[in-house]
Amino acid sequence: MHIVVTYDISTETREGRRRLRRLALQCKNFGQRVQKSVFECDVNPMQYEEFIRRLLSIIEKKEDRLRIYRLTEPKEKHIEVYGLDGTVDFDAPLLV
Repeated sequence: MHIVVTYDISTETREGRRRLRRLALQCKNFGQRVQKSVFECDVNPMQYEEFIRRLLSIIEKKEDRLRIYRLTEPKEKHIEVYGLDGTVDFDAPLLV
């Protein structure tokens, strides 16, 4: 399943900045960054559940915002990119 993860973490405190770093690292483990606080991830249902559990254990629900969008398959039909596209196709060979 293809998902888009976005977040807005309160960074007014040291703990908030730490949460921001931890959340970004978790997102990098499951996908690729497309903007500062936006990640695209391809996960199976088991990975999805684990990913969400990890993210929810990091955020402070009264201060932070986390949004997850599931894209309908086939994802190529629902994603349009204009301008520079830094997307990596992980299913394609990495070396040519």
